[in-house]
Amino acid sequence: MRNIKFTSVVITALLLPLGACFGQTANSAPNAPALAAGEVPRAATPVPKSENANWMPQHEANVALVRKGGVDVLFVGDSLTKCWSRQGRDVWAARFAPLHAANIGISGDCTQHVLWRLQNGELENSHPKAVVLLIGTNNISAGDSPADIAQAVGAIIGEIRQRAPETRILLLGILPRSERANHPVRETVRSVNGLLSKLEDADHVTFLDFGDKLLQPDGNLTKDVTTDFTHLTANGYKIFADAIQPIVERLLGKN
Repeated sequence: MRNIKFTSVVITALLLPLGACFGQTANSAPNAPALAAGEVPRAATPVPKSENANWMPQHEANVALVRKGGVDVLFVGDSLTKCWSRQGRDVWAARFAPLHAANIGISGDCTQHVLWRLQNGELENSHPKAVVLLIGTNNISAGDSPADIAQAVGAIIGEIRQRAPETRILLLGILPRSERANHPVRETVRSVNGLLSKLEDADHVTFLDFGDKLLQPDGNLTKDVTTDFTHLTANGYKIFADAIQPIVERLLGKN
């Protein structure tokens, strides 16, 4: 594992202008706008998703959930996390509920929305032993560059470390998207994940990219593991659980 310091990542990510991420996951993304010298990206600017009327009630429900306490594993992210309660519910009940896990995913979220949520109550009075973080695919759809997304994920990690210093983090690579292996978005995903891997820290952060386990030998995605070549089926969540459960249990000191 790489022993990466978080100081520079966090300082850079906190100097951010106001921005927002619009749009759900898609199989292509426009080019990110060029940034002026010294400017920092919208992807790491903490903002609520005010354009979605259902978003704030979900955030408030997440705050109430973590305030109850008793959370050893906190799953943080977008719809791919949220849908542990839907397509992944049976796997969750069998694998993660016994580990005292809680799910605070919100569909459609980008990195900046997760950062705002963590700064506004979703880690309040909560010190989970482990966080499972999967975020960034909606930023690709919004046109954010791999470097911007990685900087924003670094800011999220910094926020968790500041508020819950003893928490261990399992940082997941963005999952493969689009049916075909040669779709341009696949290269974007690989670029982001290459940068995310550098956030791994021997003491606090473990990086895992298990996306290849969802793919056919030819690199294509199928409807067996995805509903729309982005979101996962029940079988996709079983593969997800198989990949992460041993690491989660290790972070909890169970093996």
